[in-house]
Amino acid sequence: MGENDMKRLSRLTAILTLLQTKKLLTAKEISEKFSVSIRTVYRDIRALEDSGVPVLTEEGKGYTLMEGFRIPPIMFEEKEVNALILAEQLVLKNKDSSFIKDYIQAMDKIKAVLRYSDKQKVNLLSDRTRFSQNSNRDRNSNNLSELQYALTNYFVVKIDYINESGIKSTREIEPFALVSTHENWLLIAWCKLRNDFRYFRLDRMENLILLHEKFTPHKLTLQEFFDQS
Repeated sequence: MGENDMKRLSRLTAILTLLQTKKLLTAKEISEKFSVSIRTVYRDIRALEDSGVPVLTEEGKGYTLMEGFRIPPIMFEEKEVNALILAEQLVLKNKDSSFIKDYIQAMDKIKAVLRYSDKQKVNLLSDRTRFSQNSNRDRNSNNLSELQYALTNYFVVKIDYINESGIKSTREIEPFALVSTHENWLLIAWCKLRNDFRYFRLDRMENLILLHEKFTPHKLTLQEFFDQS
């Protein structure tokens, strides 16, 4: 299968996903979203129909799926689910209770299609993440997704860490929780060098590597950690 075929297959899958999430989808919307011509959209819709997907055309309006048609649940990549869990923390900071309710209901539906092992990881990450709105736009990191994955799969992580004095040290750590303050994302982790839990600012981490070594999960909850601290 050539590169163009792969792109088209990916686009067809994405269109099918959109048809599941929207009651009515116009050719113009599809064209603009995927940067293709209207003629290409017509061909894509015909390809879906030829493969057995009951796409209905409402003249002058757009496309919709036949009522009652069910497509097997989409399988999310673990890091995609982790990103949704982080987004959930952002939503919970919203002041509109109806918006929060709708998002939680949507997340419950997503969680319902996950494998049992993935549900356990989702619940762990949700319990081990705290978020406050970051008001400092200049500080950031590129490691949040990798650390989420290490946290839920119990991988030991090796990092080069630069402290407040600018001194760099190499650490092996066991990720425990992720906490956002008003300035930075912080990782709470068991530090093998210090033989204790420590806070690590994500923007001070360099050369992050997930090791093959796994650690025994820490049994205390995040709230218990805060209480002990």
